[in-house]
Amino acid sequence: MDTEKKPLRADARRNYERLVEEAKRAFAARGVEASLEEIARQAGVGIGTLYRHFPTREALVETVLRERFDGQAAAARELLISPEPLSALKTWLAGMGRQSASYRGLPELMVDVLDDETSPLYASCHAMRDEVSQLVERAKASGELRADVTAHELLVLLHALSWASEHLSGDEGLERLLDLVFAGLRAN
Repeated sequence: MDTEKKPLRADARRNYERLVEEAKRAFAARGVEASLEEIARQAGVGIGTLYRHFPTREALVETVLRERFDGQAAAARELLISPEPLSALKTWLAGMGRQSASYRGLPELMVDVLDDETSPLYASCHAMRDEVSQLVERAKASGELRADVTAHELLVLLHALSWASEHLSGDEGLERLLDLVFAGLRAN
């Protein structure tokens, strides 16, 4: 059985690209719960076309976030050579937190799919957890991070902080919350 997707026709490719661009705009303006019908309308296609390309909301969100996730994964790999493992972990978490807070409702969605193997976001979330796990293990090995902290716990905590930072004024909300949390995460 051939599991590779066939290349899209030129018109289907244009529809796909317009849908992704309109989804980015809609998610930025109204959050990840933005109307799929409105996204399709703004892209100049019917809702059926949207669902042919993206059978679920999570599939559309995953496509919109894939580039960001790839960037965060690359950032984690680069930070693995940092001479300050705890600082590297905090830097990565701050970047991921900013990504998570970029679309209203995304932190809740991300936490919901961490354990939902049927979600299109599941694989991306677990790939992200695998990347941050290496940073966590390095920080623990250096003696800077508590030995009982897991990458999964940090990602759930990060999404909670991202959600909370949406309700704080100023650009430093997430950074301040991470500072407070990291004060408690340091090894004694």
